[in-house]
Amino acid sequence: MPEWDCQTRGGSGPGRKGDELPGLVHVVDDDASFRTAIERRLKLAGYEVATYSLAQDLLDNLPGIAGKPGCILLDVQIPGLSGPDLQSRLGEIGSILPIIFVTGHADTPTTVRAIKAGAEDFLTKPLSSAQLIDAIERALAHYTSAHDQRSRNDSRLALVATLTPRERQVFDLIVRGKINKQIAYKLGTTERTVKAHRHQVMEKMQVNSLAELVSTAERLGMLASGHAADT
Repeated sequence: MPEWDCQTRGGSGPGRKGDELPGLVHVVDDDASFRTAIERRLKLAGYEVATYSLAQDLLDNLPGIAGKPGCILLDVQIPGLSGPDLQSRLGEIGSILPIIFVTGHADTPTTVRAIKAGAEDFLTKPLSSAQLIDAIERALAHYTSAHDQRSRNDSRLALVATLTPRERQVFDLIVRGKINKQIAYKLGTTERTVKAHRHQVMEKMQVNSLAELVSTAERLGMLASGHAADT
């Protein structure tokens, strides 16, 4: 008997509403009976499901699923690349697929490590349909938010790319709190020239205030190092 409550709770499965687009749930578990049971139940609930017995199989299929809304149900102890190791590998390559650990071998250090590394949830077998589907819904909402944020950042980066080298220097100094006089001294130019560059920066970055410009730089991680303001 798989460690999974496949009991249907009436009607169509929970979690799917009307014409809501389903998500693709990637199940990575070396227990064949668990994969079969969970795939059946999740498909009844309206999800697309892909199953893998090894973590490497998921990695090999990533290029084909890039950009498709989904999440990962991941066991901890699987042959080859372990669940936590797969989580680390996905983080290194920039995957935004949320991970829900589902395991029969939970321990505090592993749980803490997984959550600190960004796991959406850490569930212990056996678990109910409602419990897991609720976690999946949260994970899919998280994916949508992360995907939208990445799209906005890509748009911001495209705007940054339109700046000339000198405008980029002015941009870096402005968002670190330097005033026109300081920028002019640092770049060996005049305040009037800095004002002109500043105007161009604001126009190209499509912002109306210094606060918006700083917020954009912060969201892009450009304030993580202060070297541009100090060199």
